[in-house]
Amino acid sequence: MFQQQYLNFLAALILFIVAAMSWRDDKNPRRFTTGLFWGLYGLVFLIGDWTTHLAVGWVGEANAAKTVNIIVGVVVVLMALIAGCGGVKMGSYHKRPESEQRASASRLRNRLFLPALAIPAITVGGILAFNNIPGLQEGLFGPGNHATLVTLFSMALGCLIGWLIALALTRDTPAQSIQETRRLLDAIGWAFILPQILATLGLLFTQAGVGAAISHLVETWLTVDNRLVAVLVFVFGMALLTMVMGNAFAAFPIIAAGVGIPILVQHLGANPAVMAAIGMFSGYCGTLLTPMAANFNLVPAALLELPDRNAVIKAQAPTGAMLLVANVILLYFLAFL
Repeated sequence: MFQQQYLNFLAALILFIVAAMSWRDDKNPRRFTTGLFWGLYGLVFLIGDWTTHLAVGWVGEANAAKTVNIIVGVVVVLMALIAGCGGVKMGSYHKRPESEQRASASRLRNRLFLPALAIPAITVGGILAFNNIPGLQEGLFGPGNHATLVTLFSMALGCLIGWLIALALTRDTPAQSIQETRRLLDAIGWAFILPQILATLGLLFTQAGVGAAISHLVETWLTVDNRLVAVLVFVFGMALLTMVMGNAFAAFPIIAAGVGIPILVQHLGANPAVMAAIGMFSGYCGTLLTPMAANFNLVPAALLELPDRNAVIKAQAPTGAMLLVANVILLYFLAFL
């Protein structure tokens, strides 16, 4: 049966190849640390349930999972140290001459978008097929609910087919696609791993009871009977925590548990649906204003090779600020109807 770990193995293989290519790049001033960074990241994907079963023979069943988690934590800390010390740098990459690139672009024109469009189309088609064709999901993945695996498998299939389409259109080699993969990874750098790290941070915040602590602070130090104060704390708190965590979905359970539900809904009688909708919208405003939302703000700047890494944030900042003010007004008047 197909398992999610197989997709992790594929990601690990690509990262190991990128790491080996980085180590061989004599023109990269930090080739050893750059290669080590991507190699360690590949190791994170390689570690899975099979390593937990392997660790049982070394440390016993009770400590196996804990040992593997500690190893992953050490690897992540090493990656953070490498990135923090500027260890991930751009190197040299085999590229076509600019004249050939322009000629290829003129030949392909709008067909260049086919590989990118194939990914979402095949992903959606795969999800619909697995959910509507009897026996298909169970036949490939086994009995049980595999909603997450269905999505990941469909997306991976879309990426694979999109890659094959790109190779056919450009008439290039798989090796060149790996070169481009390395170039893009090096251009994005440490920001590439932020979404994965920040998702984990959200879980840690929730488990640590940050929402309860925020609720206690708000009730102790602020006039929660004042509707405007409560609305301001909720809207701007949601935006600020999103800016810290880089993810509105991770911030929302914390702010909702600390301010939204106990104060706005239970104490002041706000409509929970309105509170949730405008709360998430406030988080999205915070997403516009933070480098922590790397996949939205830093990655596009890196891919477009903008001279200012924060150019996207600066362009979005006025919109985000105006929307936050609008959210305060909307929540104040709509949530208490």
